[in-house]
Amino acid sequence: MSRVITIGAAQLGPIARDESRSEVVERLVGLLDQAARAGCDVVAFPEMALTTFFPRWFTPEVDGHDHYFEKSMPNPEVRPLFDEARRLGVGFSLGYAELTPDGHRYNTTILVERDGRIVGKYRKVHIPGHDEDEPWRPFQHLERRYFEESSEGFHVWRAFDGLVGLATCNDRRWPETYREMGLQGVELILIGYNTPMFYAPDPGQNALQGFHNHLVMQAGAYQNGTWVVGVAKGGIEEGVESLAQSAIIAPSGQIVAQAVTTGDELITARADLDWCDHYKTTLFNFDRYRRLDQYKRITTQRGVILPEAREPGPEPA
Repeated sequence: MSRVITIGAAQLGPIARDESRSEVVERLVGLLDQAARAGCDVVAFPEMALTTFFPRWFTPEVDGHDHYFEKSMPNPEVRPLFDEARRLGVGFSLGYAELTPDGHRYNTTILVERDGRIVGKYRKVHIPGHDEDEPWRPFQHLERRYFEESSEGFHVWRAFDGLVGLATCNDRRWPETYREMGLQGVELILIGYNTPMFYAPDPGQNALQGFHNHLVMQAGAYQNGTWVVGVAKGGIEEGVESLAQSAIIAPSGQIVAQAVTTGDELITARADLDWCDHYKTTLFNFDRYRRLDQYKRITTQRGVILPEAREPGPEPA
């Protein structure tokens, strides 16, 4: 049986600070309808796809942005997206800010099957930015103030006739993200992101944002024999320019589709999930070639430990 599915990446343009959930959901439903007409089986939406990127503003209290968080999913405002997905038979992944009943705040992404069921939930592991007011910045990146690091790890779910994993924004920069899912046989990873074009700690990296974005996802795809979808919320949102360049990447590491605008845009690609085996059973046959005894630092050491300095030896004769 063929395992060819059609994947959509539904890039979003800016979401204004005062834009309502219902207005945003209407945009998402429009992209979902477009995806259905294109024959998509699954559509990836960006990180924090329901609201503006609120960590750019400091509040004295951590709960100062709680109105941007979702306390349940699906809730009445988001329900139309689930209903339309079920009607159309198109699944999706969706990023949002989650406030749990016991008061935990996570940057969360869910995976929804074609019948409207939530079949997977991922909470962001690699939280970037800072956690205290830094008014010297032109805008803040306070993810570490408003979100907790998840301790739930990376998971893979049986969905869309394959093995599907989720990641969020900064996770895509870390090779461990892909390898954790690669070791579960992942065949499709859906990643949403919000990436400002200006990086305050080192503006010298600004011109390389697009290059670095594709570099890490292409490497992750190739080194783990998996399809990777990276989908952005781009454009100028509340005065801050963010990277677009959403892309669908094959297990070969090649980009097979890429957004050309910075606004709401759907890109699609037909993905043969069996193509993953060309890499999983050859160059990256983990069972045959991985050397666990040589990788101990990866899980036992957090920061850098430099080698000991050696005293200079005698001059050679």
